[in-house]
Amino acid sequence: MIYYQDGNILIRDLQETDIEPIVRGEREQGWDATADKYEMRIKDRDAGRAIAFVAEYNGHIAGYIHVYPDSGSGAFAQQGYPEIVDFGVLEKYRRNGIGSRMMEIAEKTAAKYADAVYLGVGLHNGYGSAQRMYIKRGYIPDGSGVWYQDEICPPYKDCCNDDDLVLYLWKKL
Repeated sequence: MIYYQDGNILIRDLQETDIEPIVRGEREQGWDATADKYEMRIKDRDAGRAIAFVAEYNGHIAGYIHVYPDSGSGAFAQQGYPEIVDFGVLEKYRRNGIGSRMMEIAEKTAAKYADAVYLGVGLHNGYGSAQRMYIKRGYIPDGSGVWYQDEICPPYKDCCNDDDLVLYLWKKL
């Protein structure tokens, strides 16, 4: 299914054939990427647990985003709120409006299920552009503090500033 299309950007359902170009693109930019998480997103979609989107820019795979209508993890787990998960735009395609378009589609999709949506954002500088985008889009911290490895990180507990250290944000739709 196609969710958005203009002269350059196309947003559609994620397909198995998209996995290899995504993983290759992530590896080219130095990420430790594997196909596993995208295969899981497709399985979750096929089981009715997620909506999985991919973005193309001028015919090239450029990004991805997923919506879990009733997520089982994070700050609002199993409370009936959708979670936006695993959102990314390959670096060579950034600053072309792809991320904003994908967020619009994800938020419109989430609004079909609830009046609010949430997401977790990493805290290291690799997430800087995402952090700025979420704030500009009206997301605010949920108040539960920092999470590490899918659990609230208690005050003064040691943790690592890696991809598992996140802050949950939410937004009224």
